[in-house]
Amino acid sequence: MTPRLVDYLTYEPEDGGILWIRFNRPDRLNALIGTAEENGTVAKVGEYMRVGDDDPAIRVIVLTGVGRAFCAGADLRSRAPEEVTGPNFPGNRGEHEGPDAARQHFFHGLTKLHRDISLIRKPTIAMINGPAVGAGMDMALHCDIRMGCEKTRFIAYHHAGQIIENGGSYYLPRMIGLGRALEFAYTGELDAERAHAWGLLNHLVPSEKLEEATRALCQRIIGVPPLVQWVGKRIMRSALDNSLETTMVLTSNAGGILQGSEDAREARRAFAEKRRPVFKGR
Repeated sequence: MTPRLVDYLTYEPEDGGILWIRFNRPDRLNALIGTAEENGTVAKVGEYMRVGDDDPAIRVIVLTGVGRAFCAGADLRSRAPEEVTGPNFPGNRGEHEGPDAARQHFFHGLTKLHRDISLIRKPTIAMINGPAVGAGMDMALHCDIRMGCEKTRFIAYHHAGQIIENGGSYYLPRMIGLGRALEFAYTGELDAERAHAWGLLNHLVPSEKLEEATRALCQRIIGVPPLVQWVGKRIMRSALDNSLETTMVLTSNAGGILQGSEDAREARRAFAEKRRPVFKGR
């Protein structure tokens, strides 16, 4: 299955199990097309990821940018016409008149589209090859893992006179602590070295080694039973808002189910036979 492709976002599956999704407007630093429309960039990222999630040949999804930026966020200089963006999604509730229209449009439209990224079952990696600005930063935060280089920068919405939206205000205090998150909120920019020291970047490598390091991490991920990753991801994400007791119930239930999976039996057989296991996600 292939998604409905657009030229400003590439879909590049590889035989080895890696799906590369690349923002592809390098002349505009990969600024977004649209907001909450059917062909808007954020919607297409979610669509591409869901197709990869459904493809049994895909094991890990990498989101990155073409050129010198990851994603510059909203395009404040121009707006693509409807024939490019497509119509608003039904139910995003932003087309009525009144002071609440913008909030409704964002909450039921753009914010929901960002949330969709975090619901992907398979491992997701943001390979942040340059600035990640506004909604671009938010998409990186919704991914499971962030790879960075000396060119990586996180830039909030201050240039647009806005607070950190679309999940950023949720993730940042949990990832780096409240004091650091507030410092970022007050200043609006974070360089690669500090982002790594604070834990926002999992890995910081030279830019010429960024793809190589990302591929190496993908290969380590591919070597682990996929069911373990899928279930573990959902439990750990749920644990951010659950108690210790609830999380332990979830892990106990999942452990019993996974014990009887085909992948678990294959892992035990491969260990006993001293060979590389072949996992099928079953």
